[in-house]
Amino acid sequence: MSLGTNDVPGRPLWFFDGRDFGPTASGVAMKSSLRFSEGMPRRILTIAPEKLRSLREHAGLTPRELAESVGVTYRMVRYWEDGTYAPEARNIACIAKALKCTAAELTGTQRGSETLIDLRYAAGLTAEDAASRLRATPVGRDLSVDAVKVRNLERGRRVSGRKWSDPFDAGRLVKQLAALYEVPVRMVLDAWMRTRPREPVPALPLPQPKPPAAAALAAWEGLNARQHVYLGEIMRDDRMTEAEIWMRRVNRLKVPQASEWRKLTFSLRAPADLVGYTRIQERLRRRGVHDPGAGATLQALARGGLLTVVEDHVDIDGLGTVERVRVEMTRRGRAAARAGLGEPRETGPPQHLLSDWLWRMLVRVASAGPEGLHEDELAGKSLFYLAVGYSPRPGAHPSRGFIESRPVMSRDCSHVKEYRWHLTALGTRHFTEYMHVYKDMYPDVIFPDSVRVSEDSSAFR
Repeated sequence: MSLGTNDVPGRPLWFFDGRDFGPTASGVAMKSSLRFSEGMPRRILTIAPEKLRSLREHAGLTPRELAESVGVTYRMVRYWEDGTYAPEARNIACIAKALKCTAAELTGTQRGSETLIDLRYAAGLTAEDAASRLRATPVGRDLSVDAVKVRNLERGRRVSGRKWSDPFDAGRLVKQLAALYEVPVRMVLDAWMRTRPREPVPALPLPQPKPPAAAALAAWEGLNARQHVYLGEIMRDDRMTEAEIWMRRVNRLKVPQASEWRKLTFSLRAPADLVGYTRIQERLRRRGVHDPGAGATLQALARGGLLTVVEDHVDIDGLGTVERVRVEMTRRGRAAARAGLGEPRETGPPQHLLSDWLWRMLVRVASAGPEGLHEDELAGKSLFYLAVGYSPRPGAHPSRGFIESRPVMSRDCSHVKEYRWHLTALGTRHFTEYMHVYKDMYPDVIFPDSVRVSEDSSAFR
């Protein structure tokens, strides 16, 4: 019997490295030409029969009802559940839909550990399907994509063709696969790096700074000179406040919600000789505005949608309750202020890179070294975006899988003392590959020169 890939209907569940491993459950000895770089037998992505049966029963479906939903015979579902055959890739998406679960739940793939074959199976495509659709695109034609090359790519094998070793062509293919599988570019890049860990990383272009939008320029030009000064100084104070909040996080101090600290105190309705001037008022005074009141100018900026203005009360020692005026920049206001200050439009980080906040968290884990970072020391919800096994919210795409929680055992190995965060193999690779890019993107991130990321064998799995 000649055996091939799981993409072929009616193929058994297990495939081995060209050796006889004795009879299977059905009494048939199996061989395969599949070979892996480690020379060890590997299982091709599939569904554990007991897992499929459990999910079907949890969904309240009979085998016949599942067969009707997927569009296969009742006997085929029975074959899947007793382990005789494995579902084809194109059936996995249909099974997941019928059972109201994800493809990852069916295949047992942990969130944040997806490889290229996981993404293809989740999209319900065979290698032939994927190759056919890729050949209809410019990059697919340039790379002469076929099903054999798709499978070799997914198994970490060498793919024939000069352009396949070009990081820029690989980057083009990553973007096309993301469109084909209907997932973010970063998911395909991460899966590629897990699948082919010792090859150059596909090159994805960084976004170029964009000139201010016409609407932002128009909003700025529609302001008078006094309003220009007000909006620009409020913008600068907002940035200073953001830096102060970051320093509090670094020093592990309590940080208020952004919805609170983004509201900047503009003025206090009390005599200046008693309460002094606020920081924004001091800024305005240095710009020649010596009557920085909270009247017509702020209201004009608010009417233009550039600020929001709120009034509340604050208790001051010796004075009691004093009225306070607070302002908050809107997105439109930020864009207008950047245009007026001659700054390029904010583009945000590229799709495959981390935000400022998440990069800071990754640096913290890397800085902890071999000892790891205590499980309680990650700020906010960062683990939902970075840690294996998580996703930001139900139904969202999985985390990046850059960090993982590892147990620390007691001296006699009788129990787990605690858990600590460490970089995964992918996290280590991402850190080292893009460290110089992040340094340029986020120059204010404290980055200890002593940071070294290890690539011990335990990280590569």
